[in-house]
Amino acid sequence: MNSPILVAAAVAAERDAIRAGLPTDATSVTVEAVGVGPAAAAAGTARLLALAEAAGHPYRTVISAGIAGGFAGHAGPGELVIAARSSQADLGAESPEGWLPLDELGWGSATVAADPQLLAELSDRLPEAVIGDVLTLATVTGTAARAAALVEAHPRAAAEAMEGYGVACAAATAGAAFAELRAISNLVGPRDRGAWRIKEALAALTTAAKALA
Repeated sequence: MNSPILVAAAVAAERDAIRAGLPTDATSVTVEAVGVGPAAAAAGTARLLALAEAAGHPYRTVISAGIAGGFAGHAGPGELVIAARSSQADLGAESPEGWLPLDELGWGSATVAADPQLLAELSDRLPEAVIGDVLTLATVTGTAARAAALVEAHPRAAAEAMEGYGVACAAATAGAAFAELRAISNLVGPRDRGAWRIKEALAALTTAAKALA
């Protein structure tokens, strides 16, 4: 991977889990919590990138990492997902004919592909990880109907989270390579906190952190 590397997590628990798994000599890797949701993640990541560039040590690689919900049949609790693409699934417009994504509106693209070399390196270092699209949503899915609609619209989706696309946009403005890594804590669908496996997902992040160094 290119150095130095910025790993953008959403919250402190994710940040700390990743830091715990990094080798002690991984001085080229910085892990920070940038906020929850695509807007906060984009703003927080952009600030860190700008500060590093101003200091003369720009980040060459940016990785969005944290826990996520997995789509049934693609990724389950405790598994890792590496994003082939990060897509903002709720950015677009409603119409009588149905949902119109940003791409169809002609206002740009709501999808960012992972850097090919970075994707290949992460896949090689984490061979057990599922490769698939990771959806970014500002609102976490909480019903079976919504989960089914997302699967129909995004058949290659393996997981959903809240920050990847925002981090990807910030990385693009800085010319940095981008990838997204997620550990699954629950299945996407009806909101059932009792079924969530957050501790297991954070532990999976700690184990996977060695691949980031």
